[in-house]
Amino acid sequence: MAVTNSVQSSSSFRFPSDSEICQIISERIEHHKQGVGIVVGIIGQEGRRVIAHGHFGTNDPRSVDANTIFEIGSVTKVFTALLLADMVQRAELALTDPIAKYLPKEIFVPQRSAKVITLVDLATHMSGLPCMPDNFVPANPDNPYADYSVEQLYHFLSGYQLTRDIGSQWEYSNLGYGLLGHVLARRADTDYETLVRERILMPFCMKDTGITLSSEMNARLATGHNSMLEAFPNWDLPTLAGAGALRSTANDLLTFLEMALGIRETTLASAFAATLTSRRPTGVGDNEIGLGWGIMKNGDNEMIWHNGGTGGYCSFIGFLPKMNVGVVALVNTYTNGGVDDIAKHLLNPEVPLAFPSISVPQEKSVLK
Repeated sequence: MAVTNSVQSSSSFRFPSDSEICQIISERIEHHKQGVGIVVGIIGQEGRRVIAHGHFGTNDPRSVDANTIFEIGSVTKVFTALLLADMVQRAELALTDPIAKYLPKEIFVPQRSAKVITLVDLATHMSGLPCMPDNFVPANPDNPYADYSVEQLYHFLSGYQLTRDIGSQWEYSNLGYGLLGHVLARRADTDYETLVRERILMPFCMKDTGITLSSEMNARLATGHNSMLEAFPNWDLPTLAGAGALRSTANDLLTFLEMALGIRETTLASAFAATLTSRRPTGVGDNEIGLGWGIMKNGDNEMIWHNGGTGGYCSFIGFLPKMNVGVVALVNTYTNGGVDDIAKHLLNPEVPLAFPSISVPQEKSVLK
């Protein structure tokens, strides 16, 4: 996770050319068989650019592009964190509020050493809750979150005993972020999908991001694939939506990045700043966590990022705040490494690609 080499100064930073980026992603698909369609979006000194290669599916020859929709998995968490920060700015709640304050009174929330779980504990993965609840037993492993109910969530909380002190150790928790999204929606007296749409998506014209897709959007949803490049079902996360339910495009995620970087004016500027402020160390090298975002330390430089994965997709969003540059990468295939290495390599060339270039002549690369 740690980056050991310094990145370039803002005045000298340059992304590779479109043809060089296309070579990387075309090799990943055509030669390494690690994807069916990949879309990379970048924000640099020349504005935004999108480079794509591949197809909607192994049996769908349409070319993916900047407006192709992908499941973004855990990248959803930075939207959930932004909702939290925005609600704090609106004085609707406080980071230090106990989560029990916003749950039904009959639900017991685990405590330990006279400490209670707060909203910021969930947002920084320091609540002491596990990655997943022990009563998570999917009826359909190919769509594992679909049948996990609010009642099951409450039953787990009421019976769980924390194994360590709250705030003492970082542990990535899908449960924690799903619970956070649920709590925020309860506080706003709505559901998670409506909350994220009304507070983030609609005001800033991110019309191709959501959970429930229109028929027109569904036609632009790339087919997901497993690591064997077999078509894989889409995921539904009705209860734990805040952990990973969103679908989006490279164009919409670049808009989100522009707001995070301060390039695009937004009334969410203060909320974004709150999410990007380092809150706690993760215990992994010098890395820290803000609200949702991972903060990869490298001397005076930082790479701020999050990745995601569902059964048939992988995603990455990240940026260098001091350089005002950012990267989005989406693929309609789930693999262990996803597209993290591609995106991090574009932000810092010292981060190696997982699959070294086979030096296909650049004139054979095709831009989409």
